[in-house]
Amino acid sequence: MHIFDLIKTDPIAMRDVEIVVLSDLHLGTFGCHAKELVHYLKNIRPKKLILNGDIVDIWYFKKRYFPKEHFQVVETFLEMLQDGVEIYYLTGNHDDMLRRLSDLSLGKFKLLDKLVLKIDNQLHWFFHGDVFDASIQHAKWIAKLGGQGYELLIRINRFVNVVLNKMGRPSMSLSKAVKTNVKKAIKYVNDFELTAAELAIDNGYDYVICGHIHQAQNRVVRNQYGSVVYLNSGDWVENLTALEYNEREWRIFDYEVWVRSMEMNSVSELRTAFTR
Repeated sequence: MHIFDLIKTDPIAMRDVEIVVLSDLHLGTFGCHAKELVHYLKNIRPKKLILNGDIVDIWYFKKRYFPKEHFQVVETFLEMLQDGVEIYYLTGNHDDMLRRLSDLSLGKFKLLDKLVLKIDNQLHWFFHGDVFDASIQHAKWIAKLGGQGYELLIRINRFVNVVLNKMGRPSMSLSKAVKTNVKKAIKYVNDFELTAAELAIDNGYDYVICGHIHQAQNRVVRNQYGSVVYLNSGDWVENLTALEYNEREWRIFDYEVWVRSMEMNSVSELRTAFTR
């Protein structure tokens, strides 16, 4: 039995989750891991689902490329709505055209630019985070050009991994390697996190939750004015991560670790997929 079949059919794998945060799915692009995302979504029962930007990639949307797996993601969201799940869609830069419709409310579905929730008496501030990206705010064409290069890198990476897997070697991420070894990229991520955290401290929030930079994170940031927990849900292009809130605690969910634990151990040991 294929691991996808095991995940889909085993009732033990179904989990009740209070809140799930996803961002940077980039549906409609070659890099989106829609099949894996559907398997994840089919095996959780969230009360709230927060889609924190760049869900459908309007920048690079093409009618000729929106495969059935991508439609299945949208269908799964609609099924969740029918089951009573509250869904908040927060706009990002790649789906910024939706900002014309912001503050739209249709039953359990809400389209917003940002969201503040009081969870267990602590204020949580959710927004995508592109507001901190100067290339997007002042020269969108530069950001789009960079995005095209990123999409090409993802395509090359997919081909390389097919070859590596046929040789019996593990997959690799070229984009991760580039980001890890380029000092400017590291500085950008650090500056982004610090800016978001300091702004949240200034506004009296206990948590700030972003997307945008494709780097899952859960850490405390402190300055002379206070502290805040900075969270980032990562993405479903490179890292396949989400944020989950249960029992008064946020954790990062790693899909690939989850799948490996299913293959090597048992469903009961899925806790290895989570990091605080």
